[in-house]
Amino acid sequence: MERLGTGIGWRPEIADAVEHMPGIDWVEAVAENICPGHLPDSLRRLRERGVTVVPHGVSLGLGGAERPDEGRLAALAERVALLGSPLVTEHIAFVRAGGALTASPRLEAGHLLPVPRTRDALDVLCENVRIAQDALPVPLAVENIAALISWPAEEMTEGQFLYELADRTGVRLLIDVANLHTNHVNRGEDPAKALAELPLEAIAYVHVAGGFERDGVWHDSHAHPVPRPVLDILTDLASRVRPPGVLLERDENFPEPAELRSELAAIRRALETGAVERVKTEIRKTLHPAPGRTGNPTVALHDLAGAGAERPEAGAEVPGAGTAAGAAVLRPGDETGAAEATRGAFGLPHPRDARQRVGLAQAALLSALVAGTPVPEGFDRVRIGVQARALAAKRADVVAKVAPELPVILGPEYRPAFLGYAQTTPLTGGYRRDALTFAEHLLTAGRPGDAQARRELREWWLERSGPAPRSARPVRRLARATRRVLLRR
Repeated sequence: MERLGTGIGWRPEIADAVEHMPGIDWVEAVAENICPGHLPDSLRRLRERGVTVVPHGVSLGLGGAERPDEGRLAALAERVALLGSPLVTEHIAFVRAGGALTASPRLEAGHLLPVPRTRDALDVLCENVRIAQDALPVPLAVENIAALISWPAEEMTEGQFLYELADRTGVRLLIDVANLHTNHVNRGEDPAKALAELPLEAIAYVHVAGGFERDGVWHDSHAHPVPRPVLDILTDLASRVRPPGVLLERDENFPEPAELRSELAAIRRALETGAVERVKTEIRKTLHPAPGRTGNPTVALHDLAGAGAERPEAGAEVPGAGTAAGAAVLRPGDETGAAEATRGAFGLPHPRDARQRVGLAQAALLSALVAGTPVPEGFDRVRIGVQARALAAKRADVVAKVAPELPVILGPEYRPAFLGYAQTTPLTGGYRRDALTFAEHLLTAGRPGDAQARRELREWWLERSGPAPRSARPVRRLARATRRVLLRR
């Protein structure tokens, strides 16, 4: 696997800072935010300097019941070719459910949701990963996600699930240590146990990010500094294997460049600490080998001398460090009645096809999260409420980005109005359509109460709801609306 080094997530808001930040070997860009015909100048300059750019997809839904969409796969492959990337990454998650497979309304989550760690879900995921691998021109790596909720009657731990996924498909793994911390707080899962069960040799690179805790729930916000527990998990990982690359993610609440540099320095220190521990362990094994094993202490001492280097040189891995020895992996013959319990927990029929079984379960969960239908049996209702509110809040944030005029026109009323709308209107047709439907929802109800704001909202909606724009000056209209809002204050 190509060694990437130290990287940072490229975002338009910090593009200039990323370009001028020392010690950045590579960057990762959200694939869906890249337009092949209009590559941002910052990314173009980074590419010209020889900086590796990895596209990171968020909408493929490899953990969903349906086969990956050919159009989405083609778009992802196009971005790989445009950026000359050595690999491409996505998530082990589902992002939509319903439709023809389940004869139910098609729903969009607007975010990454966890797949059940069951045999059915693993079979579907493996097939979807193979389809994606065949369609993409470079190796695929998939990321473990953060979860607020747990599926009932799961059959495997996260480490076992990932081990078998990699074993059956050969897919690389993008390990997010912040997500391991999230799942530790929210689901009681031990990060060290997960790392011990992983196929460490399959790791493509590592994500590090921040979050916050509220009422005993950890939110993986990517908008806060990286906390010590996440750095400790990174050190634990580095004590087991030398990761090919490590990347800092930040998606909101962007700090000054100096703070980003400080976080990157903390990440490097965590890696160095883990590397020293890894080499010490190897020295102990070499000096006191198990019966029948011999070692070379000179090699281990040489590795120790370079353990503090900012970017490890490419070369052979420390012997034995890249295996998941002793990992307890469930094999197909070990399946028990837990799968039947999972299906029965939803009060659903037992279709013959795994895709349909997974689809029915995911549709029932997503409908409860975004459409207010009853919570499927076996789920924590309080956590479902937390997840539903988090999805609505993220949806409000995204709509505010794709339609920035709406928060300007509505002012402080925007967020509560949108959250109220989201409780009864699921996301079904993308965020731009969502913005139009939200505006129509308000206008139908005679809102907002301020007559001038209502006129501006109606003008905005009419401009965009027809087959063609009524005006070619949206930026000028936004500026006028902003001035009017400021004058009203």
